[in-house]
Parts: sequence; C-alpha cells; structure tokens
Amino acid sequence: LCTRHGGTIRLGEEDLSTRKTARRALLGMGYVPQTRDIFRSLTVEQNLGTGIRSGSGARVEEAYAIFPRLAERRRNLGGQLSGGEQQMLSIARTLLGRPSVLLLDEPLEGLAPIICDELMETIAKLCSSRAMTIILVEQQIERALAFGEHTLIIEKGRIAWDGTVAALKADHTLIETYLGVGIR
Repeated sequence: LCTRHGGTIRLGEEDLSTRKTARRALLGMGYVPQTRDIFRSLTVEQNLGTGIRSGSGARVEEAYAIFPRLAERRRNLGGQLSGGEQQMLSIARTLLGRPSVLLLDEPLEGLAPIICDELMETIAKLCSSRAMTIILVEQQIERALAFGEHTLIIEKGRIAWDGTVAALKADHTLIETYLGVGIR
C-alpha cells in the first residue's frame, strides 16, 4: 500500500493509521484484498478455519450459509477454485473474524458478470442483516452505486466529493468529471 502522508483513520476512538494489521483486526476491521490472498494449498474448510478468531464462537457453517457453493467445495484446495469461488472464500473467511467494518478492495475484478451479480447480492444482504459497515472500493460504478447509500470520490488521495448515492446519480456533470462514465 501507499505511505500515509497525513490524516487519520478512526474506528471508534482508535486511530487505525498507527496500528499494526493484527491490532486493526482485533479492533473490528476486516479486509478483503483485491488479490484474494487465500491459501491455495489448504482446503476450503481449512482456509475458513484461519479466519476464526479465538473465543469468537464463529463456525465455518456460518460461511456456508452465506456462500452455499463453498459447502459443496469444502474439501477442495483453494487453488482448485474458480476466481469467483476464491473471492467468496476470501470474503467468508474475513466475515468469520466478525468485523464491525468490512473493507472490500475491488471484489469484482476479473469475475464473470453472473458471479459479480451474485457477489453484490450477497454483499447487499450482509449490509442489511448485520450491524456492520461495508466499505466497497470498486471500479464497476453502476454495480457499486446500486449497492451503496453513501459515496466518496477520492482523487489523488483526497476526498473530492462526499454525499449520497442519490445526489451523485442526479449530478451528471459530477459523474462525467470524476468518473468519466454515464450512469443509468
């Protein structure tokens, strides 16, 4: 990642910008990287087990309830999964850590459109069914805007615009200026 040159990132009263990754996770931050970062030589079940925080009470069955396809593949190695299944595994493993904030970095990159739709539907359900904030970094603008309530446009590391999805969709000049795309 980039070196921080200023500002803070807070979760509650904690300044996350000065904390190590393990401490951020303990404070409730879950991160699903763009690269998925699953363990290719472990089974789906073993991968999920690595996401369970000691004493949390989380069980792999929770992940299977969110992504039933993973239950069908529980004995497959991570490296045998399709890109969409690997992304499901990465998200499910992170959710087993019971985060209060989930950061998804380009979760749809390189996935088939049908899998993108399935993932976004699942993410939307998670957002409405859990007391969890989801921060979605995504280049597929229309899919991202269909999911979100609040939007930030960041340009060169600074917030260029901050507002509701409805306000962004209504401002065609803003969309063209920052996103360079048409939105329906």
